[in-house]
This record gives sequence, structure tokens and C-alpha cells, in this order.
Amino acid sequence: METTYRVNMGGQLLNYANDTLWRTWVPDDEFLLGESSRQTINNVRAVTYVSDGSTEEVAPRSVYGTASEMASAGTSNTNFNVTWQFNVDLGFQYLMRFHFCDIRQNGSLNQLVFDVYVNSLLAIKDFDISSTSSNVLGAAYYRDVVTPLISDNMLRVSIGPSNQGSYPDALLNGLEIMKMNNSMGSLSGSAALSPTKHGSNTGSKFSNGTAASNNLQYRIPFVQVADATNNFDESRVIGIGGFGKVYKGVFKRGNPRSQQGLAEFQTEIEMLSQFRHRHLVSLIGYCDEKNEMILIYEYMQNGTLKSHLYGSEYPSLGWKERLEACIGAARGLHYLHTGYAKAVIHRDVKSANILLDENLMAKVADFGLSKTGPEIDQTHVSTAVKGSFGYLDPEYFRRQQLTDKSDVYSFGVVLFEVLCARPVIDPTLPREMVNLAEWAMKWQKKGQLEQIIDSSLAGKIRPDSLRKFGETAEKCLAEYGVDRPSMGDVLWNLEYALQLQEAVVPGEPEDNSTNMIGDLSPQVNNFNQVDSSVSVAPFGVSHIDDISNSSMSKVFSQLVKSEGR
Repeated sequence: METTYRVNMGGQLLNYANDTLWRTWVPDDEFLLGESSRQTINNVRAVTYVSDGSTEEVAPRSVYGTASEMASAGTSNTNFNVTWQFNVDLGFQYLMRFHFCDIRQNGSLNQLVFDVYVNSLLAIKDFDISSTSSNVLGAAYYRDVVTPLISDNMLRVSIGPSNQGSYPDALLNGLEIMKMNNSMGSLSGSAALSPTKHGSNTGSKFSNGTAASNNLQYRIPFVQVADATNNFDESRVIGIGGFGKVYKGVFKRGNPRSQQGLAEFQTEIEMLSQFRHRHLVSLIGYCDEKNEMILIYEYMQNGTLKSHLYGSEYPSLGWKERLEACIGAARGLHYLHTGYAKAVIHRDVKSANILLDENLMAKVADFGLSKTGPEIDQTHVSTAVKGSFGYLDPEYFRRQQLTDKSDVYSFGVVLFEVLCARPVIDPTLPREMVNLAEWAMKWQKKGQLEQIIDSSLAGKIRPDSLRKFGETAEKCLAEYGVDRPSMGDVLWNLEYALQLQEAVVPGEPEDNSTNMIGDLSPQVNNFNQVDSSVSVAPFGVSHIDDISNSSMSKVFSQLVKSEGR
């Protein structure tokens, strides 16, 4: 989801000084249709948080303590709505969080029951504010609804009297509008799907929704960042990248002398504010005060993938852990390439930009060089060459034509880096070994990749797993982009390599010896007697040609059983 609006009804602008999560709530005046239709209420002291209601993290007292109420409320002949109007994108559904709190001075005297409308459709009928949250007067409460597919650029929200109320009255304290990603996984307005007759105003109009408050995409004051890092104490530094120093928390402070500047800073914010994926590092906020460029991310406790391979005090990873890290990164890149209206090309894929959380789950980071991919009728984007030496796609370097296959090439280098645990460029080595990609490819083509693997992995990789891994890396490093696999294909092959590593052959010892796999001639005679627990979901039809080239006999049943992994 993406927060589109966060509105404080009847109140003032709220920011970090009023909200513990540093959210910004804007006044509702600019969205109101007909100022004379409402009156404002301010009674923060009346707000109470109860166990079955809202919390201060959901919305602060300053939101629940103000409200917009029907003007002339309580007059028996009052019959109108208070309406707000918001600009939104076509072709999306929106989660709307309504915040209610009866802060009227005479609230106990009047039963408050009213209706809530969205685009003239009844979203909440006969809402009895006194019956919510243990019947406590002034209790903070919220209700979520999800709209149908939006077919108009204007989203109208109205509150009005219900026939069930003692007096005609209605109020609203706060409103959050969050755009939900479409069927393509995109939040881009330009990618909005045109609503069809079936998807527009038919069937169930609204559904109850649940979502945590979204505290992302906010400009965070410099004083708060400085305080959180003890005024950028050097003892808080946990890394240094091309953009600048990284402080625990994580605070990424742009170096004024860095070659990466405002453009990369803005690109990173723009890209990460639109992406939400478990294998992409989440942006928490940013600061651009006092000539500073600071990016604030979720904290990745186990640092970079590179730091677990060589050159640091981080513990070395086992083969399974390395495969899982590669799979996680591949999932993140696959999402970038396919989960958005246009492919997003990372342009700086390397082990230093793959971070590991407390569970060693990999997430792709550093989107300062990312670029939106070509249009549907184009094959590439012409652009100046950017990236990291040793990982750079030679075809992109020669032709200055960028495609998603440039990321695939860089990822292929990462795969060999993971296998061999050495820098991609090491000028201290003999000439033929300086460039990791070139050196590893020579051994791969000779069929002797096991000769150059990380010594800590010796005797711990099953031959079939190593073969599949090496083939995948080799295909990624094809000279021409058209000959390289997609990240989806890379992901599938890595998952298959992991299954080959974990497969247990009946009658063999369950250790990690490289001599585990024996005669594996295909035995697929009687599919009518396959165990009912068997699932073939991991194996797509489009990849049957890949499977047919692999040893599939005794391990087959283990690979396709749901409990096999």
C-alpha cells in the first residue's frame, strides 16, 4: 500500500512533534466541499484509549481530540451530508481508515448514529459510535473499509444522519486513504488498469479491511535524526558505501563530497517509496535539511552478503545459507523486473548491495542508480553507463543500451562470488585470476568448477546442486543479453539447486558428502500410484526441458513432495 492522504478532521497540521511515529496529518479544510456544512470540535482531554479500541500508535490524541461535525447538529429538520473530495488514481482499490471519537461536550445526552458514504455508496450504515469500544464515552475507535475498483479520479467521502439516531448528527475525527497495489503488483498511477463493467460498482461495494498504520515515506526532521544517532557519533558507524556512511538504526548520511548526489538521493526515495516486497530493503524516511541527504532504512542486523564471504569478521555461511541468500535476492530482483508497470533495472547488483536480516533473509538494497526499463515497444533504454567495476554487463558497457538482462549479468557475477568467496576484481592475484567472472567461467566450461570453490565448502556441496548452480551462473554471464535467462528463470534454477542439495536418497547416509548421489537413471513408470501428498507446483511446464537434463530418478519423489524441503 501507499499512503495517499492522512487527514486531521477539524484540526491543525500535525507532524513529528504531535505524533510518536512522525506521521504528518494535514487539515481537512482544502478537501471540504461547503465550509458552511460543518463545524469543528476540539476536546483532546475527552479522548480515552480502551483495550478493544484504537491505540496512540494507530492515531495520536491530537487526531481523536478534534473533529468535523455537521453544522446545526441536533436540529430536528437537519438533513444534509458533510463531504470531502480527494484526487486519486484510476484503476486501484483504496483502503480507507476512518477514525471516530465522540468528544462532544454533551455527547452523553445525544445518541450519535450516522451513515458514512464513499462516492455516494453506503460504506458504513447506522454507525452507533456509543456502542463501540466498551460503550466508553470519548473512546478512540477506527473502522477500515476497502473500496471497489476506482472508476473516477475523484473520491468523495461523506457523513450524514441516520434514521436510527436520536438527533440528526454525524462527525469524523480523522481519515487515512491508502492506495492498494493492483493485480500487476504496481502502485504506479500510469499503470492503473482501466475498470471494467464487472469491476466497477457491482457485487459487494465495500469490504472490511485490516492494515497496520503506514509510517513510511516521511520527511524526518534533522534534529530527530541527529538525536537518534547521538549527533552522528562515529561509534555508530556500521558501514561505508558509495553514498556515504551508514549508522546503526539505520541512518544513511550522504557524503557532500561523494560522486553520488541529489539525483541518486531522489531516485532512491522515488523507487523505494513505490516498492513493498519482503526481499527489498524498506525505506523508513529521509531528511534533506541543512544541506544533508539522509536515507533511513529498516535495520539489517547481519550486514551485507559480501561481509559473510570475505574480508570481514562476520561468520562464513554454509552452502544452504548461501543458496537461500541468492534465492532471496533473485526474488527481489524478479519483483523489480516484473512486479511494476515497467521493468525497474537496479543497475548496481553486487554482494555489497544484498543485505541480511536477523534471520539471514536476503534483501536487495541501494536503488540510487535504478532506472525504469523500456516501453513495451522498445527493446532497451539508451543511457550513460553506471554500475560497479567487475559486475558491469560488457554488452551494456559497449552499446550503452540498458535492459533487465544487465542485472542478470551482474547477478551471475554474484553467484560465482558466493561460490568462490573472493573479490570480483583482485589485482594482487595472477593475471588470469584477477577477474572472477572470466576465471570462474574457464573452470565452469572445463566442467571442473569444484576446483575453485571456497575451501570452507569443500566436500559439502552435492555434485548435482553444484552443477545446476554453475550452469545458472554461466547462463547469466552469456555475452549477449538475449541469450541470458530472465530473473524468474534464474530464481527457479536456484530453488532447484537447493532442492538437489537437500534431497535425501533412500538407502544413503544423510550427510553432506559430495559422494552422496549414485545411479539416478529416470524411474517415472507408474504415475497412477503417486503418493497423494505429492505436489508438482514447484516445477513449471515452461521448464520441463531444464528438468529433463537433470538427474531425476530416486530424488524425484523427494523433490516434489511438499515436505521434501
